[in-house]
Amino acid sequence: MDLWHDLTDQYREFAEHAGDSPCFTQWASAVAQDPEALRWIATLPRIKQQPNLVFAAARWHGVDAPGPYSGLRAALLGDDEAGGPVRRTILARATQTNEVGRLATLTPAFATLQPEDTSPALSLLEIGASAGLCLYPDRWDYRWSTDAGDVVLGANTDTHTDTDTDTDTDTDTELACRVRGPAPLPTRPLRVARRAGVDLHPLDIVDADAMRWLENLVWPEHRARRERLQTAIEIAGRDRPVLTEGNLLDDLPRLVAEAGQHGPVVVFHSAVIAYLDEDERIQFDRLIRSLVSDGACHWVSNEAKKVLPSITSTGPAPPQGHPSFVLGIDGDAVAWTHGHGRSMRWVGQ
Repeated sequence: MDLWHDLTDQYREFAEHAGDSPCFTQWASAVAQDPEALRWIATLPRIKQQPNLVFAAARWHGVDAPGPYSGLRAALLGDDEAGGPVRRTILARATQTNEVGRLATLTPAFATLQPEDTSPALSLLEIGASAGLCLYPDRWDYRWSTDAGDVVLGANTDTHTDTDTDTDTDTDTELACRVRGPAPLPTRPLRVARRAGVDLHPLDIVDADAMRWLENLVWPEHRARRERLQTAIEIAGRDRPVLTEGNLLDDLPRLVAEAGQHGPVVVFHSAVIAYLDEDERIQFDRLIRSLVSDGACHWVSNEAKKVLPSITSTGPAPPQGHPSFVLGIDGDAVAWTHGHGRSMRWVGQ
């Protein structure tokens, strides 16, 4: 979903994207057909019109979800356009979702950049880090379900294959992902030397209000994701990341140089570059490719297929109407991934 599309199209696209949330699918479809609701949303700044943010703000102020569209509609149209509580929340907050489930698709990409036991520990630098919860790929257990059976990797165990294991019995720290294609699934836990990130408004895990907002951003039917978020907060609390308040276009070269003092740098991002406008995306693409070509860092990207066409175009065309992300390594498409990390089709060599 492109956050800079026509407003009606944006809500229609979100309805397709949110297929595993019946509530949000119904709400987004209804908004797209509701001229009054669209007029209200159109009075917001462009980047604040996105469904995830509007829906989260309404829920923050008591709209039931799951719940009927009438509740959302009443909250929006009843909110004072001059500065009612829903509007104030939309203007003050952002969709800084820290979806650690994406690590099930990011970790195989990280592992290709640390191929040997003797390879140095990685210095991770996340763009759009929010609270930095995705900076801990080595602290989670993984279950990748392949056609040949389940590949299981624990943070402190070896990989093994078990074709009879029930993939629905996740541990508190297990991330499950259905994998198709010849994905280079890791054979050992990653080793991480440093965890750092940059965000316009980084969130502090000891800020209870900020953590409640992160929980509020999880789609209403997704209880397991909310529980996983709490686990992620606990993991980060035991080893705080280095988070910088800044703009990636201005600060990335300096942050890469700092990260390079600790080990080979991997700059990564997931569902972040969509928030940049077209000119900013072009600037970012040039900047990160320059850093990669100079040997300053590697680059792992995970964005909706239309966000970084320079990456998407390097692989097979994703299926029409399929709301997949495109996973890239150093600018080359290697996989199509589910937005919450639940599946991956490896398409790279």
